[in-house]
Amino acid sequence: MNMDLCKLIVERSYKKVYHCENSIIKVFDEKHPKVDIFNEAMETVRVEETGLDIPKLQKIERIDGKWAIFLEYKDGKTLEEMMRVDPANEDKYMEDFVDLQLSVQSKKAPMLPDLKEKLARQINSITELDASQRYELLTRLASMPHHRKLCHGDFNPSNIIVAKNGKMTVVDWAHATQGNGSADAAMTYLLFALKDREVADLYLKTYCKKSDTAIQYVQQWLPIVAASQLAKDNDLEKDFLMKWIDVMDYQ
Repeated sequence: MNMDLCKLIVERSYKKVYHCENSIIKVFDEKHPKVDIFNEAMETVRVEETGLDIPKLQKIERIDGKWAIFLEYKDGKTLEEMMRVDPANEDKYMEDFVDLQLSVQSKKAPMLPDLKEKLARQINSITELDASQRYELLTRLASMPHHRKLCHGDFNPSNIIVAKNGKMTVVDWAHATQGNGSADAAMTYLLFALKDREVADLYLKTYCKKSDTAIQYVQQWLPIVAASQLAKDNDLEKDFLMKWIDVMDYQ
């Protein structure tokens, strides 16, 4: 395939994402673990099996010596873009966003990795925290209820594609797990809070109202989820994460 004819839409340290005709193509760096690439493809298929209308896996192949995942292209704008250009309707967009998240969480995908186990592995691998901090976080994690809801892991408006007819599609299922929906909500809250604390608070209020969940319960997940992100190469800043790890003081 001639990638020169494709449009580069996202670039990360370990991958480049292109739009090419009817496909989204994720081309991974040669050093990126092969097992992670195939796991992402497998987890996408497992989410497909829930019946959610997501970009379907088309194929995996090598391009110029690099592994690439081909996914179905969904035409539209991101919800993030729509919220940015139309701030007057922020409340309505947030309502739709939360409704979509709760629809996702109503599904079951029993073959996906377990969220609590994944969080525990991530926390255990963190070198920025000492043994006592890791112990406190793992103790809190162990005490949290164990659910089997479908969790996206990176549910934010940039991963929602809105078609011209208004239909919303959730993309990028690389971090999908099965677990507690409030943990997934805590992750979404952190993603909002990184950019705008007021919008994050609006999200949390809306999510808790629609799901009949105590705000304090989602907040109990914040140090756990923030700590887990220290183990990942992502957009969340270390100082920002450390603030949320410390803010609850493990109460």
